[in-house]
Amino acid sequence: MSNVIQFPVIAGVEITTDAEGRFNLNALHRASGEGDHKKPSKWLRTEMALELAKELEGQISPSKPTSTIKGRGITGTFAHELLAVSYAGWISPAFQLRVNQTFIDYRAGKLQQPAIPQSLPEALRLAAELAEANEAMKPKVEAYDRIATSDGGICITNAAKDLQMRPKDLFAWLSSHQWIYRRAGGSGWIAYQDKLQTGYLEHKVTVVYRNDGSEKTTEQVLVTPKGLAKLASKIERQTAA
Repeated sequence: MSNVIQFPVIAGVEITTDAEGRFNLNALHRASGEGDHKKPSKWLRTEMALELAKELEGQISPSKPTSTIKGRGITGTFAHELLAVSYAGWISPAFQLRVNQTFIDYRAGKLQQPAIPQSLPEALRLAAELAEANEAMKPKVEAYDRIATSDGGICITNAAKDLQMRPKDLFAWLSSHQWIYRRAGGSGWIAYQDKLQTGYLEHKVTVVYRNDGSEKTTEQVLVTPKGLAKLASKIERQTAA
């Protein structure tokens, strides 16, 4: 029995292919962990994607560079490998490198499934290895559970401590990945609307009373337990990549 896997796997997501070997862009999007602003449909409308598809049409005829499959079984938008890698690069340079290397290993047959135990001693040894791996992961899983079930949001500085990052690095990450931004002419940070709607971030409004009796309203971005769990997953995945 061959141990070569049927499809490549990225971040635990199986990247399926269609009958002509085109890769599932929707699966790549799920593997990236990004939101709707990075969906395949948005990239396919960009000038870069349209030009690449047009260039490929003349090289791989009669095949088409993209196809859409709807129905039972494998579904989604599928694209030629060069288009799939380019789409990954549109998501992020780091994700492109990871996808490209995975595809290279997949073509070379280097991605393998664990061998199926053929005897009781092999099965016992595999069970022991899995138990050891689960024990090693236990503190991290418990930490994620604690984060996800805790009450109330925390400031970004405290979130950085929980994520074992320097606060300035977390602020930079959140800004570059469109979680927070600075309002024009303002000094504080504001959460992007989609991150508020998904419950990853929230705003805390505080009214400060000055000595002259006037009021000043300040707004602070807080990371919710759900947002902290999401950040822990995404940052760890990108670090591993």
